[in-house]
Amino acid sequence: MSRTRKAAMLAAAAALLLSACDAGGQGAASGSLEAAGGSANAASPSVAASPSAAASPSAAASPSAAASPAPAEPAASPAPAMSPKPASPREEKKPVPERKRKLPSGFVYVDEVIPTAQYEIRYFTDYNFVGARLDGYNAPYAILTKQAAEALKEAHDFLAPKGYGLKIFDAYRPAKAVRQFVAWSKDASDQRMKEEFYPEVDKAKAFKLGYISSRSGHSRGSTVDLTLFERKTGKEADMGSPFDFFGDISSHGTPEIGKAPAERRALLKRAMELAGFKPYSKEWWHYTLEKEPFPKKYFDFDIE
Repeated sequence: MSRTRKAAMLAAAAALLLSACDAGGQGAASGSLEAAGGSANAASPSVAASPSAAASPSAAASPSAAASPAPAEPAASPAPAMSPKPASPREEKKPVPERKRKLPSGFVYVDEVIPTAQYEIRYFTDYNFVGARLDGYNAPYAILTKQAAEALKEAHDFLAPKGYGLKIFDAYRPAKAVRQFVAWSKDASDQRMKEEFYPEVDKAKAFKLGYISSRSGHSRGSTVDLTLFERKTGKEADMGSPFDFFGDISSHGTPEIGKAPAERRALLKRAMELAGFKPYSKEWWHYTLEKEPFPKKYFDFDIE
């Protein structure tokens, strides 16, 4: 065969291949190449073996992608199945009893007046200096006279721009619960909470020392025990000593605490006094409304 004829045949094969590619049919191009001698398919087996290349026209049209394909990312390992963490007794949330709404005239549920405050009604639990739920605490609700609750909201609102809110431990206290305090003080054999709440105090002297009273202002409905919580974290603030701790460290102005807790006590005291409450010198958490509506009446209805 002459060189001229061979050149003509190769030119015809190239034209046929170009025509097949322009038509977009890889199979047609492959068939045309086979008709022209089959050398092209043999030279690029990877194209025929890769279904993804056929399914992705854009990849075929990009020389750079073909020249340096991106390395495949390793498949992510599936996250291991996590067993649920068993709740500790204090983490378990018991259902809250429905409000019976049998309050005497002039009393309110505090969380309905101040829904953004925090509530941890200690005497509904056994985590208190007595070590048992107190009589009359049938539900973990804070109850106060309407005047005291509204004044307390003023203190809560005053603290908000300073980054704090109020956390309430106790409010109205039934007289029957106070009688339980008296019985507790006379039982010398019951020392289960001594280490945590009164390590250096003889419980029989708790009344004489002024830590508890046989007739509590709480039973008049306008006295509250409370602390601060940090709005940013929701955590209870460090006040230098815990709620209901019997000792000099719980007094206002004690030198036994650091600067930061002392400043927080002073802030709480300022907020409460501006709202119309008076403090109790021996307990940084205890405040009574100055103009209480029932200054001489002691109530004994249940909290429920």
